[in-house]
Amino acid sequence: MTHFPPPAEELRLLDLELRQLDARRAQLLHRRAWLVTALQATPRPITPAPVASPRPEASAPRVQNVLLVLGGVLLTIAAMAFTLVSWGHMGIAGRALVLGGVTVAVLAAPVPLLKHGLRSTAEAVAGLGLALTVLDAYALHQVALTDVDPTGYVAAASAVLAALWAAYGLLPRTSELRLPLPAALTAAQLPLVLWAVAADAGLYGVTAAVLVTAGLDTGVALKVPTGSVRITAAVGAYGLGAWGVWAAGWLSWTATGPSAAARAAALLLLAAGIAVAAARQEVAGKQAVGLSVTAGLLTVAALGGTARSVLPDAWTVPAYLVCGIALLAAVRLERLPETVRGGFARASVAVQGLALLWTLPVLGISLVGPVAWAEQVWSGTPGSVREAVAVDAPWPPDAETVPVVLAVVAVVLLLAVRNAVWRPRALTGVLVTAWATALVLPPVLEVPYAVGLVALALTTAGALAAAAWIRPSEQPETAEEPAEATAPAVAFPTSRATATVLALLTSLPLAFLSLTAEAATLAVLAALTALFAAASWKSHLAPVTAPTALAYATALACATGAAAGWEPQYIALPVLAVPVAAALLALRLGDARATIPVEVTGALAALLAVGLAAAAADLPMLALVLALCGVITAGTAIRPDRRHLSYASAALFVLATWVRLAAWDVGTPEAYTLPVSVPALLVGALRRRRDPEVPSWTAYGPGLAATLVPSLLTAWSDAHWTRPLLLGLAALAVTLLGARHHLKAPLLLGGTVLALDALHELAPHIAQVTDALPRWVPPALAGLLLLAIGATYEQRLRDARKMRDFLGNMH
Repeated sequence: MTHFPPPAEELRLLDLELRQLDARRAQLLHRRAWLVTALQATPRPITPAPVASPRPEASAPRVQNVLLVLGGVLLTIAAMAFTLVSWGHMGIAGRALVLGGVTVAVLAAPVPLLKHGLRSTAEAVAGLGLALTVLDAYALHQVALTDVDPTGYVAAASAVLAALWAAYGLLPRTSELRLPLPAALTAAQLPLVLWAVAADAGLYGVTAAVLVTAGLDTGVALKVPTGSVRITAAVGAYGLGAWGVWAAGWLSWTATGPSAAARAAALLLLAAGIAVAAARQEVAGKQAVGLSVTAGLLTVAALGGTARSVLPDAWTVPAYLVCGIALLAAVRLERLPETVRGGFARASVAVQGLALLWTLPVLGISLVGPVAWAEQVWSGTPGSVREAVAVDAPWPPDAETVPVVLAVVAVVLLLAVRNAVWRPRALTGVLVTAWATALVLPPVLEVPYAVGLVALALTTAGALAAAAWIRPSEQPETAEEPAEATAPAVAFPTSRATATVLALLTSLPLAFLSLTAEAATLAVLAALTALFAAASWKSHLAPVTAPTALAYATALACATGAAAGWEPQYIALPVLAVPVAAALLALRLGDARATIPVEVTGALAALLAVGLAAAAADLPMLALVLALCGVITAGTAIRPDRRHLSYASAALFVLATWVRLAAWDVGTPEAYTLPVSVPALLVGALRRRRDPEVPSWTAYGPGLAATLVPSLLTAWSDAHWTRPLLLGLAALAVTLLGARHHLKAPLLLGGTVLALDALHELAPHIAQVTDALPRWVPPALAGLLLLAIGATYEQRLRDARKMRDFLGNMH
């Protein structure tokens, strides 16, 4: 026992201890001062820095858990070895006594461990005890119940074990353990499924057992607050639910009669009910929306599968589509949570989207299939428009209901979407689906070929009319929801652009389908040209419709010439009417957005005309086409913003002249160069008159070089005297003019050509003199020349400077 003195005695003792501590402190301070003085007088030794102790790689709790788990596993293995190997050496009483006693002892051990705070150890021992109960069940079957069906026994044993483990985990003394309850829930996944298998319930019964188990897991996950149990239940619910849904869907799809389809539908509706119940509990969050979408899709699969079993194959997709649209009725049920209604709406949208994807093959063939007629032009009219569309591609099976699907989706978008934000987008979707319906309806109905062409033409005209008359709505003045207020004003121009693109897309298969017969080609191309030209009067359509009209006019000109039996070079002449129309239209449009597309289309048509004339190797016709192109370009260059096209016009005229000279077999180079030089010199003179500061090399250099240089090259290979004489006179005149007007380019170019031309004329005589002189004369003359130059070097430099200054003062 501890003795406490009286207060007075204890106070005296404390004062004595404090005086002793003060004396000891004074002694230590005196010693410290002496040590500091000694260290300052002597150099301080360098001591190594202390080495930090290594950080442990594993924490103590982790090491403890590893040891406990390893110990539990080893004990479990030992128990299994005892049960499987040493079991047969003991009697029935001994076996029961050993296993029962060990199991009870192990299951009871966590209680004192928890009382002493050894939670991890208790968890490990509890896990060992649960494993021993499994071995007990196995031993029981091997000894006393060998005649029982193994599957049924496992089902019953798992149910008993689940109940025992749950009771063990709920006991007051063991409720702190975290392992028994999740283990009990894991064992509870087996009984229903295994009982269905043991009872030979078939695929429907097993699937029902799986879905019921998933439903029970869902209830546990929603009601039990314990985290580990919720996680285990959620894993079981999602895993078994996915398995059950897949099996039920496969049974619904492969059902051969109404009875089988109804049973599969019941399974799907059971899964949908579980998902809806879970979604209603999860009032908010993405998980609730996902569960609602899943429930909606399962409901559609159930009802659609039942309808599919009694309908023809062609009506399978429409049946599912109608069921998906029926989900929209649930959206208006106010008693359902907002997340559930939103999930049903998304499920309906998903079903409609899948139905639209099913229509894409037919829509693709209707759009792209007619392109094959480009290789079979005017080969004969088919009997129906389907034969014309699917000339090189097989027609998809069960496509009779494609227009129905498209029309139903269009009606739903028109009637169901009322939100201010989504309404304009829905109207755009209505426009697209209505166009797709009109496009695929003629081939699906196998209407006659002529009727199909008329239908496509009407579709094109309708799309253009929609693009012409759709106007942006006025922006609402309410400022409560700015995002919704700005949406309609943006969406309506999108609808106009969509309608324009749809009209263009429709016209392409129509044009290709018309290639089957001559009369159809001419009629369709003329109609398309007139239609798009009429639409071009709307300014917002002109950037697309005007170039399209010109393109179809070009095709019409080619088709007309081919129908008349003209050769390609003569077809080029009517094609040139398109660039003329493009130039006139661009002049009317002014600075509109359609000007550049129209001019580009006209330029492409002109290139096509040149190509047609060049392909026939008819030089006179090619020269005429080039000259007409030059006239069109010159007319366009009159516009102030297109003055730069004057160079292209001059180039076209020059090319036309050259081609005409080649057609006349003219070989004189001056005939080709003078048509270039004369206009170039005139342009240079005009430019110098406007701006006297322009250098003569820029104004006159190109024009003079274009004629003088080719003529000089030709003169050097000419054996006659006429060309060199005329070239020399021309070069002399150019040189004198350059000297007279102090122009550098004419002076130097003319002087250089004159000197080279004179050298060419004197070359034979120089060669004769060189051959007549002794071989020592040329070196001697060169030496004398060098001496003379050296003697008058300074004077020569002065003369060179004068010449440089003279040339520098020239332009």
